[in-house]
Amino acid sequence: MALKPILVAHNVGFEWDHQPIFQNINLSLYPNERVVMMGPSGHGKTTLLKILAGLLRPTLGTVSHFDHGHFYDLPAQNQRQIQRQIGLLFQKNALFDSLTALENITFALEESGECLSPEEAKSRAAHELDLVGLAHAGHLLPANMSGGMQKRLGIARAQALKPKILFYDDPTAGLDPITSRHIVDLIIRLQQERASTVLIVTNDLHRAWQVGQRVLFLYRGSLLELGSPEDALNNPDPVVRQFLSGSSNGPLTEELGH
Repeated sequence: MALKPILVAHNVGFEWDHQPIFQNINLSLYPNERVVMMGPSGHGKTTLLKILAGLLRPTLGTVSHFDHGHFYDLPAQNQRQIQRQIGLLFQKNALFDSLTALENITFALEESGECLSPEEAKSRAAHELDLVGLAHAGHLLPANMSGGMQKRLGIARAQALKPKILFYDDPTAGLDPITSRHIVDLIIRLQQERASTVLIVTNDLHRAWQVGQRVLFLYRGSLLELGSPEDALNNPDPVVRQFLSGSSNGPLTEELGH
């Protein structure tokens, strides 16, 4: 029996200042899979991620999670129930500078509406820190943590409610190659342990091939399904081929201003 999708985006479009960013986006995410979304900068990857995560209403189309109908037409209470099953790591982590690592997670838990006592929230936060290798760092403020530690803290916070879907926006941005590999190893391990679905936005090709089971490519308002990493590397589209090869010659060169 075919797997049933847990997220379906149908004919999604978005405009900003009357300018279309993308249109007719169709996407399904399935249980326990890891999907990578790539594409040139400025084509709407982060915007689409926010729409899928329930943070930004699309101009057109529908987004349905867990068969609940169009998310943005649901009552606020139903939206909150769905959002408790969604985790999001922002591009710059979006940590609270004045809160310790432990407090960053307990605050998210307390605001989730899951009715945890302060003791339960603290215990779960400590457990999540331990899972990402930060059991020793609960007392630290983000400013006193390295970039890799901050990223792991962001992952711990995104994972704290044990969501079924996790969105990661450029999780290795600004990190050195070794730390980047460790971060993606961590994302894969947690995804496998919790059987969650992960969608990662990244243009880091090494990490994309490390984590991705399915590859998407967002370009000029359209979302292309490239298939597996091997399929993506063999894709005949000249735009895709230039992007993945990093060649200075091709249809992207003039568009990107090189």
